[in-house]
Amino acid sequence: MGNPPGTDGSRRRRSGKGVRRAAVIGLLLATAVGCGDAGGLEGAGATPTAVGPARLWPELTPASSPAFEIGEVNTEVVKGVKVPGDDIRRVDPVGVVRAEMAASPGDYDGDKAPYRDTNRRMAHCGKGPEHGRCPVLRPYYRDLTGDGRDDLALGFRLLPGKTTAVRVYTVEKDRLVQVMAWEDALSGVELAGRSLVIRSPSEVAGYEYRLQWTWDRDQRAMLLTQDEMLHTGPRSHSRHPSAAPSPAPSVSPSASTG
Repeated sequence: MGNPPGTDGSRRRRSGKGVRRAAVIGLLLATAVGCGDAGGLEGAGATPTAVGPARLWPELTPASSPAFEIGEVNTEVVKGVKVPGDDIRRVDPVGVVRAEMAASPGDYDGDKAPYRDTNRRMAHCGKGPEHGRCPVLRPYYRDLTGDGRDDLALGFRLLPGKTTAVRVYTVEKDRLVQVMAWEDALSGVELAGRSLVIRSPSEVAGYEYRLQWTWDRDQRAMLLTQDEMLHTGPRSHSRHPSAAPSPAPSVSPSASTG
């Protein structure tokens, strides 16, 4: 898994810390004056001793290459899909999904294909995404690459299961390029700045997974920059999953739609 991008410089961190410290002192002084105090500051009690990280197994030789290929950089040109005027909003989202299905026929064609129902329900997409039983979800547009042009976030259901495919596309030299791909059972999807965040249910009661992809200009791809399990509060944990379909991904209201 990738690591989060670098934080701000030490100068900015020290500056922010100084502002916060000054604000706290000012608040304490104002409180003391308001209460008729003589103006002396009172201690807040003992401060816990800071404990630094402990390095485990320092005798191990640091690895120079990954043990497993997990595909951190996932990009490919979408064949058979044109981008009129280099405007991604003029690309047919249903056509994009059809192109992916054509590239992997074993996943969609035939009675034993894992996503056979997705293939069958594509016949309902004549009026576009989210019409009738069409498995293609509404497209969302946002400049995720920072080039001043919209990119495309697209999702479609992988049926008859409960997972949803999430994809991000951009345009490079008149070509539609997929720069991010993920499939999971979704609790929600959000666009935040130049990142896409996916929340998924966890098998651990009261927790969910949160994965964040962020555009990396060096790799020309959306990289998995955060992968964490978050506490969401108590909830009942059933051994038998519900038969209801997975909820559709939600996107932040600020995202522009087509």
